[in-house]
Amino acid sequence: MWNDDEVKGKTKKVKGTIKREVGKITNDPELEDEGSAEKAGGNVQEKFGTVRRKAGNAIEEAGEAIAGKRP
Repeated sequence: MWNDDEVKGKTKKVKGTIKREVGKITNDPELEDEGSAEKAGGNVQEKFGTVRRKAGNAIEEAGEAIAGKRP
């Protein structure tokens, strides 16, 4: 299940892509740059969320293994 950072990151990536493309179409380099930056920030946030989720899952699995709930 995705966590909050993954969802927000994906949303930022989509918004950034849209801004960048609108900036290209309207010949607005400022909007294009803003979109690129927002997309990059969203990518970082999404990756952070993915790492956080995977680390949490690994810790949970280790705890279950220690408690004897998993082989």
